Amino acid sequence: MTRSDTNVTLLAEQIKDGARLALPSENSGVPVAVVRALIARGARDLRLVGGPTGGFAIDLLVGAGCVASVEAAGVSLGPRGLAPRFCAAVEAGEIEMIDSTCPATHAGFVAGEKRLPFMAVRGVFGSDMLKNRSDWTFIDNPFPPHDPVVVVPAILPDVTALHAPLADEAGNVWVGNRRELKTMARAAKQVLVTVEKIHPGNLVKDSAMAPGLLTAPYIDLIALAPRGAAPTALPPDYGPDDAMLDSYANAAKTREGFDGWLADFLGPDGAA
Repeated sequence: MTRSDTNVTLLAEQIKDGARLALPSENSGVPVAVVRALIARGARDLRLVGGPTGGFAIDLLVGAGCVASVEAAGVSLGPRGLAPRFCAAVEAGEIEMIDSTCPATHAGFVAGEKRLPFMAVRGVFGSDMLKNRSDWTFIDNPFPPHDPVVVVPAILPDVTALHAPLADEAGNVWVGNRRELKTMARAAKQVLVTVEKIHPGNLVKDSAMAPGLLTAPYIDLIALAPRGAAPTALPPDYGPDDAMLDSYANAAKTREGFDGWLADFLGPDGAA
């Protein structure tokens, strides 16, 4: 049964060390408040899956020493360039990078959502991806034109964590048109959500809101966390905090700069 009477720290405690944790792409409901709580707790050996890419949140977790591996189609700070702590960790062999593509990641989540063992994708042949992904293979299409297609395994996260604009008292979460969040959630064993606000009543009964809902049976815990995606954006509620993201991109170029920025981010007691 969905609970919405918890706080971010207690919610983050559900994410155990070593968990396979799926996180949305930037501007798609990144649960920064949860990431902050994980770092404050000293989480370790997380196996992150981008949905399908990653950015600030993944870089922050890698820099804080919380990560064993990252599976994603890419990790960057967008217009601010490369994700510095992620790049440094990969180059130093401190984390495993499991390279993917956006269509392959989406296909893996769809297979997980439907509890299928795999999903077929195109567009991989001719690249080096198959050399680096021993868990990807190809089969002959059983239908005309009987051409080969790549198959990728289902992605079944231990936890999908996300931030959304709204939940209701019945435990439904409104994610709007971000349908990939529904797929990532339905593929996971456990779904943890932070939200901007709690709406009285049951949004399933609202015909305008119901199509954008991730319904309560798929959700385990909800915590209220206003501006819980900041400094990343949560459209349409708020845009990115450009000044804060700029300061992070500059500071994180060095280990010392990152450590100082992170200490300020966590606060004097390292609290989330």
